[in-house]
Amino acid sequence: MTIKQAIEKGTIALKMKNITTPKLKARLLMQFILGETRQYIIIYDEKNLTCEQEEKYFKNIEKLIQGSPLQHITHQQEFMKMNFYVNKEVLIPRPDTEILVEEVLEIAQKRKAKKILDLCTGSGAIAIALAKYGKEFQITATDISQKALEIAKKNAKRNEVEKQITFYCSDLLETVPKEKYDIIVSNPPYIKREVIRTLEKEVQEEPSIALDGGWDGLDFYRKIVKSAYEYLKYGGYLCLEIGYDQKIDVIDLIEQEEKYSDTYGKKDLYGNDRIIITKVGD
Repeated sequence: MTIKQAIEKGTIALKMKNITTPKLKARLLMQFILGETRQYIIIYDEKNLTCEQEEKYFKNIEKLIQGSPLQHITHQQEFMKMNFYVNKEVLIPRPDTEILVEEVLEIAQKRKAKKILDLCTGSGAIAIALAKYGKEFQITATDISQKALEIAKKNAKRNEVEKQITFYCSDLLETVPKEKYDIIVSNPPYIKREVIRTLEKEVQEEPSIALDGGWDGLDFYRKIVKSAYEYLKYGGYLCLEIGYDQKIDVIDLIEQEEKYSDTYGKKDLYGNDRIIITKVGD
């Protein structure tokens, strides 16, 4: 069977089971199996696969059909033009989160910020992207999961920013040294507990600890908003990713504290509310 024939067969199999973006996943899986680029796949699509390659390819097509995310097979995800290692211990970085990183970079440039704290770092995507695009930043990154932190450290080394980031195993701010930061950023778990079981199989394969935001999805925002200002310099910013329907609720939590000002939101590329930004002081 040729590369082209295998991809076509894989695409049909995925499509029949209503797997999203079947053609793209079939092609990316082939790139992974062969260890080659997209250009190679296009140029040499009439090349025959070995029996071993063919068997491995269709075995993994079946994994996709059963609900495994492609990223759990390839252990790769691109974020902010960088490559990240991912597995079942961390949330797969999403393009939506790039909106948050870009906003933090813009704020940091205006404030000449240097000290940044990333809560719920997971794979380290936010902290590492900030370090990569802000060589002057000193970043602290926390996560409650030691296994997630091991992956974050691996990704920091892979992207050559490990010297800029200090990692702490901490339940949010619990064991973080009480210093003052220019910016605190977080993409916390924010999905309502009862909603998780209704999500696509692929999403349900990700760690529940990185998805579950409590019965109303706001547990982590309550904790962060209530204590973040104690770790922020006067005029420092709190930058949060939110669910598409959480803007009003999160802003309400911020306003209840009476410690923040100049709160605003931004939408993602699909027009959904995606981030909330606020600052300490007038």
